[in-house]
Amino acid sequence: MGRWLPNAQGRLIQAAMHLYSERGYEQTTVAEIAKQAGLTERTFFRYFKDKREVLFFGSEMLERNLVEALERAPADLAPIDALGATLESAGSFFEPERLAHSRRRQAVIDANPELQERERKKLASIAVTLAAALQRRGVKGSTATLLAEMGIAVFKLAFEAWLSDPRERAYTYHLRASLNELKALSAGSLS
Repeated sequence: MGRWLPNAQGRLIQAAMHLYSERGYEQTTVAEIAKQAGLTERTFFRYFKDKREVLFFGSEMLERNLVEALERAPADLAPIDALGATLESAGSFFEPERLAHSRRRQAVIDANPELQERERKKLASIAVTLAAALQRRGVKGSTATLLAEMGIAVFKLAFEAWLSDPRERAYTYHLRASLNELKALSAGSLS
């Protein structure tokens, strides 16, 4: 077995995505993922708690980077603009070369209610964390919560548009469009 070859984690992710797409998430075992990657189950568990976590790898890093971006945003920016800049910073996670992987990942999640629930929990966690960061910027509690929840809605719409865009425009293109729509709606210029 080639378990000492480099990039074990990447190989496990690639193997899992291949098997999930080919067989389905429910029908794929950790043992099969490890075997497909040329690794042992023990190695799998060094990197992932369970087979779900393969699909959500990096979400904690995304959350941390969003909070850091919000904390770096200029203090004189309006809260919605600071949040917009923060969400735009996520573009580094959604580069064009990750589009095919992201589409496959989302197809696996969309086909499984348990994974959909996990995705909602991850997004809810990010919203709570962003609301706390907004409060540290001086935004009052209920406003910070509302703004963070709206930000997650904008993020979701932009991400879905990025995945389904036949022209394959950048995530940031879709993020700006969704954020502009929210701003227009809140200004009363959309109905």
